[in-house]
Amino acid sequence: MSAAVVPPVGARIRQARLGRGMSLRALAREVGVSASLVSQIETGKSQPSVSTLYAITTVLGISVESLFDARASSPMAGVDSSGAVLPALAAFAADPGRRIGPLVGAGERETLELDSGVVWERLGRVPGADVDFLLVTYRPGGSSSGSGGPMRHTGTEYGYLTSGELILTLGFDEYTVRPGDAVSFESTTPHRYRNDGEVPAVGVWFVSGDVQ
Repeated sequence: MSAAVVPPVGARIRQARLGRGMSLRALAREVGVSASLVSQIETGKSQPSVSTLYAITTVLGISVESLFDARASSPMAGVDSSGAVLPALAAFAADPGRRIGPLVGAGERETLELDSGVVWERLGRVPGADVDFLLVTYRPGGSSSGSGGPMRHTGTEYGYLTSGELILTLGFDEYTVRPGDAVSFESTTPHRYRNDGEVPAVGVWFVSGDVQ
């Protein structure tokens, strides 16, 4: 899997947390994980699962997309020079240089390696468009939640599976998603993805409006 850059997710989470004046323990308590796990994520020693990442960004009031900014010298999206938290998309719009596209080559995608066998590759971004546009890979045995529990977050989720097979638990229902199948639902509904197969499950996902 080729990627141009690997965004320093942990450092950006720490910057957003400090911008809110929140302690490490307070963030851990709000997310429902241990303070040591948050510390390891911030220092890059551990990667969050999909569900933990969404929980952290929800508590901090930032977009998942803002974590992809690979320019080390740039301020964290959602935090101004005084440390005040701003809407992430307003920060995007204020910096046209952060546009990704209109063409993103296969070797230019920014990649997040998450816990539990999940990889996100950003396919593009337009300032002012509140959407995560991702190529998502669930490796064999991969899951959106390391603990096995469902996740929920703001926004609407759209996905199209191109290869492999995923099990989607949505509320009290369970679906088998196969190549060519598409899913769409409100992300506030408890949900979880897992790959019980022996080959990677790969698809294109859009999550719109993940910050309100």
